[in-house]
Amino acid sequence: MSFIVIFHNIRSAYNVGAMFRTADGAGAEKIFLTGYTQTPYIAQDVYLTPAHKTLAKTALGAEKNVVWEKRARLKPLLNQLKREGFGIVALEQSKKSLDYRIYKPKLKVALLVGNEVLGLDKKILKQCDSVIEIPMRGKKNSLNVAVAFGIASFEIAGKIH
Repeated sequence: MSFIVIFHNIRSAYNVGAMFRTADGAGAEKIFLTGYTQTPYIAQDVYLTPAHKTLAKTALGAEKNVVWEKRARLKPLLNQLKREGFGIVALEQSKKSLDYRIYKPKLKVALLVGNEVLGLDKKILKQCDSVIEIPMRGKKNSLNVAVAFGIASFEIAGKIH
């Protein structure tokens, strides 16, 4: 069983840090950071930027516990993961999305989460094996990306572990 996550074009270092912490808690084996998603500080960096400091502050050390890798482009990564036998599941609201509670994961799952405002493009969703969403009951039609990731990641991790 294998559970990895992909954060694509997440603009807020606060969200990225919180998602690192959640990924660690849910037992994710690896995090891929794609597009312009902020990366944690690494020793080769010349200095800590405000974004590095923000990410570290919210991750509380989880950025050192979970293996992560930066990839500039998402499509080649998705193709690679599919070749490795991963089921790609996007967390996004769409006409074809399933309630996250009824989703049945494969033994190897890659959970893809997108931008806070724009979400994931329809072209990206077509590359995914499944699309899941969290049903909303109030007037707002979405949750903060880090909160939504927390809900979905623990549900998936609980089913595959």
